[in-house]
Amino acid sequence: MCGIVGLFLKDEALQPQLGSLLTDMLITMSDRGPDSAGIAVYGTDDAGQSKLTVQSDSPGAFDGLAEKLGGALGAAVSLTRRDTHAVLSIPVGQADAARAALRALAPDLRVMSVGDTLEIYKEVGLPKDVAARFEISKMTGTHGIGHTRMATESAVTTLGAHPFNTGPDQCLVHNGSLSNHNSLRRKLIREGMQFETENDTEVAAAYLTWKMQNGATLGEALTDSLDDLDGFFNFVVGTKDGFGVVRDPIACKPAVMAETDQYVAFGSEYRALVDLPGIEQARVWEPEPATVYFWTHDTTSTPDRRAA
Repeated sequence: MCGIVGLFLKDEALQPQLGSLLTDMLITMSDRGPDSAGIAVYGTDDAGQSKLTVQSDSPGAFDGLAEKLGGALGAAVSLTRRDTHAVLSIPVGQADAARAALRALAPDLRVMSVGDTLEIYKEVGLPKDVAARFEISKMTGTHGIGHTRMATESAVTTLGAHPFNTGPDQCLVHNGSLSNHNSLRRKLIREGMQFETENDTEVAAAYLTWKMQNGATLGEALTDSLDDLDGFFNFVVGTKDGFGVVRDPIACKPAVMAETDQYVAFGSEYRALVDLPGIEQARVWEPEPATVYFWTHDTTSTPDRRAA
């Protein structure tokens, strides 16, 4: 099962509503996956700063963390806490050093996301409860994706929930199953990628990160995934300035998209989209099999159509 939603805003006037719109969309998909949920929000770019979103179940885990990390980095670090998660604001270019320092300072912390604008919040539980804990409905941003999970291939844990972040400002959610994820995981480990879970979705996310690290655009990486990933899947992917969708050649998992002058939206089912502003005038369609769709804020993109 599993339910996916995504929203890419073209109209800046809608940015204050991003969190509330995504939350409502994801709650509508709750019955597609009741065990865990997560939302990735792309907010504004704070010049000179990057973000590490971290998670801990331990009370007091964040006490004094900003000061300790700042001391290790030799730079000012600030912390904003949201329930079991916290966002650490660090100087740009120090993400790897910060992660290394955190392994020594707080080895029980889990890193949810790294990026200039990306924040990921995910936990075990229903979307309405997860979203309420982190006050997602109050968040602003340019685009975001969400996922409600029915676990089929790995444990029901915070780390096993979607979205997965495997590169700066990159994340992915997935509905389906990959048959070659173990062999691909071994290949990606040899290429220097690291994994935190046994989830096949993390392998897909790492694959796209690896492709983009080697010069591919998001659209090119998604296109290559149709040849290199074996299984059935719907992927919705976010980058700092992009939003992409691809379905496998069989397209057995449900998906629907809508586009207006204000936004592009994705839902596992149309009911996730019905309360979006102006949906009555939207162009609504089912994504074609083996076809890459992607948008950025810099360009107007058209689908890259490939034969199934």
